[in-house]
Amino acid sequence: MTQAEALEILKTGANVFLTGEPGSGKTHLVNQYVAYLRSCGIEPAITASTGIAATHIGGLTIHSWSGIGIRRDLTKYDLDHIGQNRNIVRRVGKTHILIIDEVSMLSARILSLVDAVGREIRRNQEPFGGLQVILVGDFFQLPPVDRHEAETCPTVLFGRASASEQFAFFSPVWPALNPLVCYLSEQHRQEDAVFLGFLSAVRRAEVDDSHRQLLRTRYSPKPKDGITQLYSHNVDVDQINGAELAKLSGATKTFEMESHGAEKLVLALKRGCLSPEILALKVGARVMFTKNDVTRHRYTNGTLGIVAGFAKENGYPVVKTNSGKTIFAETDEWHIEDGGRVLARISQVPLRLAWAMTVHKSQGMSLDAAHMDLSQTFEYGQGYVALSRVRTLAGLSLAGLNQRALEVHPEIRAKDAEFRAESNKARAVFSKIPGRELQTMHTNFIRACGGKASHVKVRP
Repeated sequence: MTQAEALEILKTGANVFLTGEPGSGKTHLVNQYVAYLRSCGIEPAITASTGIAATHIGGLTIHSWSGIGIRRDLTKYDLDHIGQNRNIVRRVGKTHILIIDEVSMLSARILSLVDAVGREIRRNQEPFGGLQVILVGDFFQLPPVDRHEAETCPTVLFGRASASEQFAFFSPVWPALNPLVCYLSEQHRQEDAVFLGFLSAVRRAEVDDSHRQLLRTRYSPKPKDGITQLYSHNVDVDQINGAELAKLSGATKTFEMESHGAEKLVLALKRGCLSPEILALKVGARVMFTKNDVTRHRYTNGTLGIVAGFAKENGYPVVKTNSGKTIFAETDEWHIEDGGRVLARISQVPLRLAWAMTVHKSQGMSLDAAHMDLSQTFEYGQGYVALSRVRTLAGLSLAGLNQRALEVHPEIRAKDAEFRAESNKARAVFSKIPGRELQTMHTNFIRACGGKASHVKVRP
């Protein structure tokens, strides 16, 4: 399904599971839909399963938005308590469209808890209290992490899920929601057909000797100069970045993060921000931009470069990117927004040391080149996430690999075939709907949400 076809479906108000391979444009499409809704006077609730993902999209975590916080279970008392919080009642009650990004990292249990809150606060027994729900993500990526042990408690409305039910689609609310699947087929990251074929083989669990031989051509025990290194564990990343910065001569210049807003929200922003609270740089430091330049489009989240100096006027870093551009890296802002109102913000130079980073923090990024050691990969999808960060095979440098690095979760493989089939059915159905009829559906949904339908256009 193309982005344009999926956007037409989203505009009808249908519940949607938006998925696709890395680089297929899921985030871009969500941004298009959000811009469309705002042009019609409607503010969607933009959330994500993790702090890092929420920071990328300028929204709240789904845990914060719904008020469940760190809870893994809900009692009747908990629901009553959440229902007495005026901010949560206002937020959930006035919402018409709920977007949940990186749903692959959201467990079935948590999705059920959010559904329970929506039904309770909105006094509506439809899934999520009758909201349009848009679930965004790729289940081949990193799965949910849940370390809570199973316990039995008679007052719990939703108990702890078994290990085989960790994924969101195992939640009872998923079939009740009955989302239309929009499986994006376009590719905007990988520019190499051979490499793209290899990544598709990983998804299908069809990696063979020819694919392994392909990876052997990219073997390199040490990274070439200017290439970011990806590792499974934080300790490796911190050690490499610290050691490499110490090797550089010259004075260290530091940039301290500034923050405004409620302490809890500020802490959530800091945890999700890829730039550190204290950013220490030297001339010659290898760096990566940590967010998109949405105003001047000079860099994106993942753009690599070297600190060439510091501006005389304001002291900000001057970065020469790997593509040869020279960029003055001024302070930028991350914020949490709810209903068009900024609740908290942090500001920092949008850079981080980039000799190394974890696979987890690389999720969602597009890299021109990366060196990775996947010999200690321990989780399904971890190797796939790392490998799919780079755009071409030529950009891949591989120091080590274990069998798990080329494995995806077996339950996801079976489910993915279902998702593809459902997407094809949805595409066939909507392709037969006349443009005028589709416009009526779009208009009716906007009006039902209290918006203005002046921006609704007829499909040719």
